[in-house]
Amino acid sequence: MAYDFTGKAALVTGACNGIGRFTTIAMLEAGASVTATDLTPCPRSLELFRTRSEKVHFIRTDVTDAAQVRAAVRQTRKRFGRLDFAVNNAGVYRYEALTHKWKEDRWDDMIDVNLKGVWLSMKYEIPAMLDQGGGAIVNVSSVAGLVGIGGMSGYAASKHGVIGLTKSAALEYAREGIRINAVCPGSLARPSLRFPRVFTESRADDGRHPLGRWCKGEEVADAILWLCSDRSSFTTGHALAVDGGWSAR
Repeated sequence: MAYDFTGKAALVTGACNGIGRFTTIAMLEAGASVTATDLTPCPRSLELFRTRSEKVHFIRTDVTDAAQVRAAVRQTRKRFGRLDFAVNNAGVYRYEALTHKWKEDRWDDMIDVNLKGVWLSMKYEIPAMLDQGGGAIVNVSSVAGLVGIGGMSGYAASKHGVIGLTKSAALEYAREGIRINAVCPGSLARPSLRFPRVFTESRADDGRHPLGRWCKGEEVADAILWLCSDRSSFTTGHALAVDGGWSAR
């Protein structure tokens, strides 16, 4: 399904890897101008982006720092003249055995990046969209935002929070032309960081996804582009599961 975002401008946080990288590529291929942000520079990803389009600009941004988030939004508007789409994807993932074993600093970091980072991004994206009469925001939650998963209480709490934030903000700005939705991916197919050569599709089927495989980054990116596009013009406040049926069990 092809999209035409010619003349549109997007901001993607956490753009260097995973869902953020796939989304940035898809936005560029659809004709959008993109501000790609991440905590650290990513020359290899930026080189990949520029094979799709030169209309991409990287800004180093810590989403827990209000000044940096505000600057990224301002630079996007200054460079491209507008902000039509925002994809708030930056996040961290940590696994702990049991809730009572979480260290406070690790819990705080999880909430700061995954939840506060989304709120801070929206805090500055929304006024930019109000100024131009509308826009679309997609917050990246997770299947862990829809169901409970043992050993992931901190991550699940942060991602449940993203959905609550999304739904509440969607109600606040529905009459202002701003649609706000969330996407909830299952586990992404990716090579093991420790054993990159032993990853296979068969090993990816861990029994949690009824469809029998892990999620592909392109599938999440396509869902995000649909939520940004006019094809979803009557959709707001929705948490779209792209999880192979995990949350339906």
